[in-house]
Amino acid sequence: MGMTMTQKILAAHAGLDKVEAGQLISAKLDLVLGNDITTPVAVNEFHKAGFDKIFDKDKVAIVLDHFVPNKDIKAAEQSKQCREFACQHCVSHFYDVGKMGIEHALLPEQGVVTAGDCIIGADSHTCTYGALGAFSTGVGSTDMAAGMATGTAWFKVPSALRFELKGKLRPECSGKDVILSVIGQIGVDGALYKSMEFTGEGVAALSMDDRLCICNMAIEAGAKNGIFPVDDVTMTYLKGRSERTPVVYQADEDAVYEKTIEIDLSTLEPTVACPHLPENTRPAKELKDIKIDQVVIGSCTNGRMEDMETAYRILKGKKIADGVRCIVIPATMQIMRDCVEKGIVTALIDAGAVVSTPTCGPCLGGYMGILAAGERCVATTNRNFVGRMGHVDSEIYLASPATAAASALTGYITAPQEGKV
Repeated sequence: MGMTMTQKILAAHAGLDKVEAGQLISAKLDLVLGNDITTPVAVNEFHKAGFDKIFDKDKVAIVLDHFVPNKDIKAAEQSKQCREFACQHCVSHFYDVGKMGIEHALLPEQGVVTAGDCIIGADSHTCTYGALGAFSTGVGSTDMAAGMATGTAWFKVPSALRFELKGKLRPECSGKDVILSVIGQIGVDGALYKSMEFTGEGVAALSMDDRLCICNMAIEAGAKNGIFPVDDVTMTYLKGRSERTPVVYQADEDAVYEKTIEIDLSTLEPTVACPHLPENTRPAKELKDIKIDQVVIGSCTNGRMEDMETAYRILKGKKIADGVRCIVIPATMQIMRDCVEKGIVTALIDAGAVVSTPTCGPCLGGYMGILAAGERCVATTNRNFVGRMGHVDSEIYLASPATAAASALTGYITAPQEGKV
């Protein structure tokens, strides 16, 4: 029997001709990633284990993105520890204030990750890079420490679910509506420790930003990773960007999948995940009576350029509803710069939004948008657990940038209209 894309990448990095679901392997790593929250823990474990050097200064990335610019003394101390470690070990890919960005938007943008890679990161949304045809997954800080020292990690080879995509999205829909619909269908444990492999003729109609968003939230279905095939869209994105030569793996025709789920993209509509799980999805149009207090457009899920442009098209020349705080966070400094040069920042400010430097901030209830008791937020982030963005009695509704921007204008959850996105 043949292998899936994920299994082929893992086999190659384990030096094996073939692997099977459930097999335990040790694989070589192309990149080990940490951020300002997880890296300090990993550094402590690194020293505790007696390690004194990293395996490759060019294959470790540390991105300060969760609490930077530092929100308090504890955050400052964590960032300081990261800076000192990066300096001591001459880490090539160290991103601090001024050149940083939200890690899962920044690393693809900078060409640090590419097709065929095997990547671990001490952040659950490391699965984002499957959009490029890589195997990438989140790990704990202890595994990050071992990975930095040895350049290897152990894995149980995952079985796979195949999502056969057909058709093309309507103009008012995006990758966020795809993944919310999928999670709504299979549940938050529907892909537990499995690979979510997206295939079919519908893939070609999805932009790279759509794919990055979809793979980013694979973890919200419990998946080990999400992955897309490498096609012309992928290679166009990687050209002139990747530090390493992309390596293309294709699933065998007789690859084994636990299940194939067909998704007709043309039938999808703007979708919202209601509190308090990403699987609690409903069409946005059914939630029009829900009043909101805040909108957040940003995060590693939806802070990319297409997301900023969508918000711009909907908000330009209009005014955000009274009583609604609209926070827009471009995911990288390059995206921020592009937004400034294209007049997007000015238009958003004129509409009544606040535009922030890149940060994860509100997504994890860190800062830059904490909710009080009883408040509701429409967010383009990835999790809506109890207390995720602040008070345990607050509520988060996950949505696309188009739905979030449309809701900011009305003060109620509002589905974006075709022709206005």
